[in-house]
Amino acid sequence: MEKIVSLCKRRGFLFQSSEIYGGVQGFWDYGPLGVELKRNLKDAWWHDMISGHNELVQCDGAPSTHEMVGLDSTIIMHPQVWKCSGHYDLFHDHMVDCRESKKRYRFDQVRGRWCEHRDKKIFVSTLAEMEQEEAEVRRRAMKFFKLRPKNADELTVGSESLTLDKLDSTTDVLAPESKTLDTLTEPREFNLMFKTTLGALGGENDTTFLRPETAQGIFVNFKNVVDSSRVKIPFGIAQVGKSFRNEITPRNFTFRSREFEQMEIEFFCHPDESQKWYTYWRDRRLAWYKELGLSDELLIMREHHKEELAHYSVGTADIEYAFPFLPEGEYGELEGIAHRGDFDLRSHMEGKLDPSTDPMTVQLGENGKPKYKGSGRDLSYRDLETNEKFIPHVVEPSAGADRGALAFLCEAYTEDEAPDEKGNLQTRTVLKLHPRLAPIKAAIFPLVKKEGMPEIAKELYGELKQQMPAFYDEKGAVGKRYRRQDEVGTPYCITIDGDTLTDKTVTIRDRDTLEQTRVKIDDVVAEIQQRIS
Repeated sequence: MEKIVSLCKRRGFLFQSSEIYGGVQGFWDYGPLGVELKRNLKDAWWHDMISGHNELVQCDGAPSTHEMVGLDSTIIMHPQVWKCSGHYDLFHDHMVDCRESKKRYRFDQVRGRWCEHRDKKIFVSTLAEMEQEEAEVRRRAMKFFKLRPKNADELTVGSESLTLDKLDSTTDVLAPESKTLDTLTEPREFNLMFKTTLGALGGENDTTFLRPETAQGIFVNFKNVVDSSRVKIPFGIAQVGKSFRNEITPRNFTFRSREFEQMEIEFFCHPDESQKWYTYWRDRRLAWYKELGLSDELLIMREHHKEELAHYSVGTADIEYAFPFLPEGEYGELEGIAHRGDFDLRSHMEGKLDPSTDPMTVQLGENGKPKYKGSGRDLSYRDLETNEKFIPHVVEPSAGADRGALAFLCEAYTEDEAPDEKGNLQTRTVLKLHPRLAPIKAAIFPLVKKEGMPEIAKELYGELKQQMPAFYDEKGAVGKRYRRQDEVGTPYCITIDGDTLTDKTVTIRDRDTLEQTRVKIDDVVAEIQQRIS
């Protein structure tokens, strides 16, 4: 993971936000190559799920044909949206404060190990990444017990890594930045939404929030889309956009950030068909990641246990990936596919629903009226063919663009051996990104900077650049130029050499196979387009 992070900084994939001022934890900027990778990922998702979808054809595994449309809603919405959705009351993480360091931590993310010296046993916690965890725990335990290096064998460090929420109490816990035990407060709920203010006065009534998810923008526009687009159930509304969550302890590179992009679909269907559509979307989304190159061995589909389900959920499955920063055998969420029932549309119609009731009814306040009043708008759907009126059920495939980009980077990072100009094997770093995701699709090299080769190369570069992201490089030995492009995932390198001057052909080198083929220069653009499609 350290090599991947280093590559991302060195080659312009990712930078920490406001780095020259020390950075802001949980915020990341995408550099010249990173922005292309992320854009390609979002474009692939949008094409495959929405713009490229043929509503006249029944997809494999789908219960029927269906329509797909798009939406782009605002980041700031009416505060009542978040009260009726449940986020205002329920969108919390449990956090603890350290009385000694004055730092705040998310209770279920601080890891540590039990350490024992003679008859004293303590739990040493840390925020270090998994690769450094054991060494950091040992170092802190040695310091706590005042042990010298020569007495290191007197200390026993447990092999099992645990999070604080797995402990019976925090009495014997050494907090991440404390020197004494038992400095953590009792866990308490912490609202994850970022507050902001509307208007110039800034009073309590002007408080609203940056959206923690894109889904609610779709639900409150459900009626607008149905009335304006004449879509029929079943259909999906898709959105790509920024969301914000005030994570207590953002960590693991871009995996858990405070600002991130989501790629979400809210799929509306008849209640009787919802379980079939849930199965369809679950299987289709898993297959999509595999098609773009994620390893079958590193992906799993995990159904949530009943106690894990959100209060509205009929069923949820997570697509998870074995990120290299996680312990062996652990997986991190890439995408959640949730069967949300009719919770969202009903909530925005009637008011916030009470999760403790079954079936759910509107939660009432002390005055016997709805605690959070809904819009009062009728968000039911009438089937014009059968005249049946019902509140649609919703299946939600919700993917993270940032987590997706990170997963594809981790999957693509490879170290292998390739021959240099003299035929000697040399270690090379290569990003084996799917051509659809690669930031640069092709690089053009004149073999030497003379004999008319640069002029031909520049003309070809201009033609190629009109169709796809391309790169021109005439500096250094051609082998080094190959290595530079391998490192950023460019799938094809095109070399103009001496033969080009006589037979009008060029060499196309494949990044993964290293195979080199001769192609007529007039056919290069079409050839590269065909290969990356």
